[in-house]
Amino acid sequence: MVRLTHWINVFAMVCMVMSGMGIYNAHPILPFRFPEEMTLGGWLGGSTVWHFAVMWLFVGNGLVYLAFGTASNYLRKRMLTLRLGDLLRDLRLALAFRLRHEAYSYNAIQKAMYLGVLLLGVLMVVSGMVLWKPIQFGLLTALFGGFDFARIVHFAGMAALLGFFVVHIVMVALVPRTLLSMGFGAGHLKRRKEKSDGGAA
Repeated sequence: MVRLTHWINVFAMVCMVMSGMGIYNAHPILPFRFPEEMTLGGWLGGSTVWHFAVMWLFVGNGLVYLAFGTASNYLRKRMLTLRLGDLLRDLRLALAFRLRHEAYSYNAIQKAMYLGVLLLGVLMVVSGMVLWKPIQFGLLTALFGGFDFARIVHFAGMAALLGFFVVHIVMVALVPRTLLSMGFGAGHLKRRKEKSDGGAA
């Protein structure tokens, strides 16, 4: 279930970022535009249709992930055991290029990043609700300081997600076996390692 929701999320996020770039280009808030080749939808109306359509997939997939992660204790075991001391230790190891990475367990940096991106996803949905229906969600609009500031938050969130993607891809490139765990499951790799260790013994 974790692998399934992960890959659905990859598709949803790519579509949402590309369509979001198309929406941004129609009304930029900074003095630049994204190349049209990076956008999805072809024009403001098309990009908006894509964005809202895939939004339902993103939200539904996220709810399934959270429900499964809570019911199975996956979130508690894999991410909610984060401690500040462990994070500082792993940061020192990472800076010294000595941080180990196991496909079937997360180090403290991974836990912090994954928890951060989950919270970022919630922020994107909430700020997106303000942009979608600012009058109907008037309280949320007020909490964000108005429609214009919600646009800035939403754009900054997209930039943060792109940053996470870059780090994620770099880490996969540095530790290629993580791609196998994302495709076949960490348990599969763990059993292979145990079998190999047993054979060596």
